[in-house]
Amino acid sequence: MAKIPINIKDGTVQKEEDQTIVGIDLGTTNSLIAYIKDGDVTVVKDEQGKNSLVPSIIHFGSNGSIEVGAGARSKLISNPERTIYSVKRLMGKAYDDVQNFEDYLGYKIINEDEAALVKIKVDDKFYTPVSLSSEILKVLKARAEKAIGKAISKAVITVPAYFNDAQRQATRDAGKLAGLDVMRIVNEPTAASLAYGLGLNREDEKVIAVYDLGGGTFDVSILQIQNGIFEVLSTNGDTFLGGDDFDKVIINQWKTDLNITDEVIKSNKSLGQQLRLAAEEAKKQLSSSDNFSSNIDGHEVSISKTTFEDLIKSLVQKTLDSCNKALKDAELTIKDIQHVVMVGGSTRVPLVKQSVADFFDQEVFDELDPDEVVAKGAALQADILAGNRKDFLLLDITPLSLGIETVGGLMDPIIPRNSKVPGGAGRQYTTSVDGQKNLKIAIYQGERDLVEFNRKLGEFILKDIPPMAAGMPKIEVKFMLDADGILTVKAEELRSKTETQIEIKSTYGISEEEMAKMLLDSIQNAESDIKIKALLEAKNEGQNIVLASARFIKQNQEILEPEEIAQINVLRENLSKAIKNDGKDKINLEMEALNNYTTPLAERAMDYNIKQSLQGKKI
Repeated sequence: MAKIPINIKDGTVQKEEDQTIVGIDLGTTNSLIAYIKDGDVTVVKDEQGKNSLVPSIIHFGSNGSIEVGAGARSKLISNPERTIYSVKRLMGKAYDDVQNFEDYLGYKIINEDEAALVKIKVDDKFYTPVSLSSEILKVLKARAEKAIGKAISKAVITVPAYFNDAQRQATRDAGKLAGLDVMRIVNEPTAASLAYGLGLNREDEKVIAVYDLGGGTFDVSILQIQNGIFEVLSTNGDTFLGGDDFDKVIINQWKTDLNITDEVIKSNKSLGQQLRLAAEEAKKQLSSSDNFSSNIDGHEVSISKTTFEDLIKSLVQKTLDSCNKALKDAELTIKDIQHVVMVGGSTRVPLVKQSVADFFDQEVFDELDPDEVVAKGAALQADILAGNRKDFLLLDITPLSLGIETVGGLMDPIIPRNSKVPGGAGRQYTTSVDGQKNLKIAIYQGERDLVEFNRKLGEFILKDIPPMAAGMPKIEVKFMLDADGILTVKAEELRSKTETQIEIKSTYGISEEEMAKMLLDSIQNAESDIKIKALLEAKNEGQNIVLASARFIKQNQEILEPEEIAQINVLRENLSKAIKNDGKDKINLEMEALNNYTTPLAERAMDYNIKQSLQGKKI
């Protein structure tokens, strides 16, 4: 397995012993970074040496400044529309994946195309979850470089076990944009297990449960460890259940005690902030005390440990219900679980810890700081990748990403760099032109977002696709990489079962020097690549909306007023001009304007068409 240690700042090849690969827990609520120092795991703390947590919050100042972490957290109540949080929930997601919790967010997410990836709007600028996450990663990277005293270029980043391929790729892209070569994406429960030493011994054969209750999310994973390989047998959870909900039940109790209505909270943001901070303090104090009291806006508030536990009992039971479902999905019972690992700050609550121990009928692993355990495991995985643990055998990996060319000359990685070999992955695509019968599949190797900078491995044509409207065919492209490095690419139109494939044998005929240069180029040019990619994606999306709005007029002329058709055409023309002449943000603004105008018209057209189709029928 080739290792190419490179210094991102000056482009030089580092000596292997000079490498430090960091482990990063990129969390929904908080993020951390850790590394191995003298054989021990060190979690990097702030300049005061007190706090290892960086709140995963980004605030955009009116002057264009960007603030990340604790400073941004203080703006959540006073300036919510400019303060972005819970970005992890949006990673790799389309609008129709997140519209159900849009009201939960204080900032604006954009609905332009239900299938398009989410964008966040602040003023007249549009940001992606990838670019926002990269801002958090940049702060973590800078914190580690200051602590270690040298440049950091390589990292292991953790993700939830349930993250799909798109979410994992988005996390890789965020790392690259932050100037990091992401060596491996590791499941959070796997990292937590490593932190406790589970799986480091290659003789280990265990089935373990990892219970992860954070500030905003909960998940439980059942893992099987065998020969140093971690297999996720099942996962379950709730992306809107966590310590924040524990705070809310306290707040609601105090609102009732003080006769405070929701309208009062909306009009007095300072009071809402005071309640929230006091509730958080109460939750923490009740982990070691029987009572809590405080003064809020001149009013005395208090809560006992008994009352608090009664209030959260149903929330804790929800997590245990998820544990039960995960066991059923894995076709296991409680007796099959050898260890239970506790992760997430909310597991400090005594009722949580005791309830989980009672459910699994065993003492839980909770000796390590539950906020830090995932980052520590990521650092151990990084140390293994750095080759510092000679007794740990690593599976062979693919040295550069493998993917295909998509519209606009973009590279879409299907098997990311550092994926285990043998392995495989697939992704679905569609056509961009009505009646398209053939589709060219061009295969590339490399790390740049544009295929022109990557290495072409081959191409083939999927022929005889049944003529359909653009966007209707479902074309699955599968990459299968065997232990000898032979890549097989298969394309199939799923509706008609039309398929073809190609085998590429000379996949890795590339020197270490060339590989190092490709990796260095990808990270040094990440920012410009992302900008070009965002512009091309905006143009592609805009062009699709221009065509769709033309079809909408044609199909619904009888129910549209002449002035409505004229206005749609004006907005279409504005969008077309922006696609030809302007940047990403202007294109997005024109798309938003067209969508805002046509959405109520589309709803009217749908109602009319349903009424016409049901006319004369009995229901």
